[in-house]
Amino acid sequence: MFQRLRPVFPALGLVVALAGAAYAQALEALSIVTQGGQRQNFHVEVARNDADRAQGLMFRRSMAPDRGMLFDFGRVEPVSMWMQNTYLPLDMLFIRPDGTIARIAANTEPLSTRTIPSGEPVVAVLELNAGTSAKLGIKPGDRIEHPLFKR
Repeated sequence: MFQRLRPVFPALGLVVALAGAAYAQALEALSIVTQGGQRQNFHVEVARNDADRAQGLMFRRSMAPDRGMLFDFGRVEPVSMWMQNTYLPLDMLFIRPDGTIARIAANTEPLSTRTIPSGEPVVAVLELNAGTSAKLGIKPGDRIEHPLFKR
């Protein structure tokens, strides 16, 4: 997956060429604090550049329940994602600059090229295993704690 339509990644051939390459980054701590005060802790890879955002979680077949990927777009704007070459169903959490969740696209369809819009300008997207948001009671308005977000 990838920042999927901001505009559509022009070097799609590069993405396909990199598909077989191992993709591993250092994990960073991230917490989600619900409006009710519950804290859920995760370890996430952070995609901070075009190449990492283009690769995303594509071609992976599994992800630990406490893992995810945070896409840092570096500026506030509407974004769209897609699931091309992504085998894992995911929850996509669209995040405002202050760390609050603007929208959740739950249980996204693996391998789909359908675009999934943020619905408003955001600075980041957090991808978690599908069903995680519902299971943990995570909703729009909840807050993400990570150095990327200003309070």
